Order: sequence, then C-alpha cells, then structure tokens
Amino acid sequence: MFFLIAYISSVVLINYAFSSAPHLDVIWSAWGGLVFILRDMVQTRFGHGALIAMLAALVLSYITSEPAIALASATAFAVSECIDWLVFTLTKRPLHDRLWLSSALSIPIDTFIFFGMIGALTPAVVGTAMASKFAGVTVVWLAMAWRVRKRVVTG
Repeated sequence: MFFLIAYISSVVLINYAFSSAPHLDVIWSAWGGLVFILRDMVQTRFGHGALIAMLAALVLSYITSEPAIALASATAFAVSECIDWLVFTLTKRPLHDRLWLSSALSIPIDTFIFFGMIGALTPAVVGTAMASKFAGVTVVWLAMAWRVRKRVVTG
C-alpha cells in the first residue's frame, strides 16, 4: 500500500511542482526518476491495477495543476504504461529484467513526450530526467538481481 500511495502522491506533487515553479524544471525532472521506480513497484504488486492508480493520479493532477501539465503527464504516462504493459505481458524474463527492459524502452519516450508537450525540451532537462530515471531503475534492478542470486545460493 505504501508504494501505491507514494506513487499517486508523487505524480500529483511533481505535476503541481512543474505548474507552480516551471523555472525549476531541472530539479523537478530529477524527481521524475522516483516516479518510475514507484510505478514499477505498483506494477509488480498490483498488476493491471497500476492503470487505476495512474488514472487517479492524473485526475488529481488535473485538479491541482495546470491542465497543460496534466495533459502532458497523462499522454506520456499512457504511452509509457502501454510499453510497460507490453513488456510485462509478452516477455517471460525474470521480473528484475522486465523492469529494466520496460524502463529502457519507456523512459526516453515518456521524457520526450512530457517535456515536448510542456515546452521544456532542453538538453539539461532531458539529460537530468533520463539520468535520474535510469539511475533509479538500475538501483532497483541491482537490488532485485542481488535478492535473486542470494536465494539461489542459499536455496
């Protein structure tokens, strides 16, 4: 339940932050890495329920943020969530590999859609967003891979 609440809250707060202080877009773009990690954790725990969490976050974002920010977020999340769904549905790789693969495919697309739609597609913002997102998912991947190896060795 923690990851679900943290995911919804983070989406709403980051969209509010982009709406209220767009000049700090590099800072907010770094925060985006956390949202991807939380989304993956919600995906692993609730499966397709992650879509309901995403919809709740986007409705709350529309209420609390500028409509253009909420629309950009909804569009980017919809596209990246479809990519994640395809990876999780079609591949039979271990969970930690599916998390990294889905992120490798969806992070660049999500980043370009969101920042392109809000007019903040600058090298600094894109670089920060992608670096934070890939760093976050890599940490999660390493932790999950370590747990799998530990189980194999002790099991």
